[in-house]
Amino acid sequence: MNAVLSIDKNKVRQSFSSAANSYDELASLQRKVGLKLIQDFSVIKSSDRVLDIGCGTGFLTQELLKQVPNQPMLALDIAYSMVKRTRSKLQPLENVQYLCADAEYIPLKNHSVDRVVSNLALQWCQNLTAVFSGFNKVLKTEGQLLFSTFGPETLRELKKAWSEVDNYTHVNEFYSVQALTDFLQQAGFKNIQLASVCYKSEYQTVLELMRELKGIGAHNVLPRRNRQTTSKTSMQTMISAYEANREKGMIPATYEIIFVTAEVNR
Repeated sequence: MNAVLSIDKNKVRQSFSSAANSYDELASLQRKVGLKLIQDFSVIKSSDRVLDIGCGTGFLTQELLKQVPNQPMLALDIAYSMVKRTRSKLQPLENVQYLCADAEYIPLKNHSVDRVVSNLALQWCQNLTAVFSGFNKVLKTEGQLLFSTFGPETLRELKKAWSEVDNYTHVNEFYSVQALTDFLQQAGFKNIQLASVCYKSEYQTVLELMRELKGIGAHNVLPRRNRQTTSKTSMQTMISAYEANREKGMIPATYEIIFVTAEVNR
């Protein structure tokens, strides 16, 4: 599979900038996944310099600092308003630096960090081989990459419901375990370990799900999206199709999470 997924990066930046104020209230899945990521997969020492890619409002950065309070941290996000939220939470900590930058163009020196971590952020990058190659460059010898990302089964119910309406792509696309493995190998990583876990969230209504996705900035950022305002008829057709999935009175939504660890191959 091609490592370049066509994504509207300006749309990504705008979506997450707009979601900064509502993100913490709605991002329960992101917190759950972030905790599993660092509790089950991470081994971080007090001397490690850690780069948090896609820090959002700072949840993962805070949790990492709870493990090792004085470790040097770098919190990076493409949305300036997210970086500001993280900084406001963590001030006056002097061991944390803040960067507003794109993960595809990290403004750091080669071999300058010990660990790169990222929680549910890399799915918004276009060229994953370039991203992983950049991570490899900034990591020191024996450095570790640790991240979670969405897999292709994510929001499968929503995808199917929209397919009853038209041929536009209404839900973002995500890479498989095999594709991620290939991209990491191409970027020069070794000892690659991947685990796929499906989470299921429940909602009272389909509109509640849609509001949550908007509130955490998870907009459709693919170029094949329908750029026109969705009509009431189309929305109702999608909702009616989704209702067929209702279980025990609730609307289910599947999220496939892929957990990944890899090491520098130097």
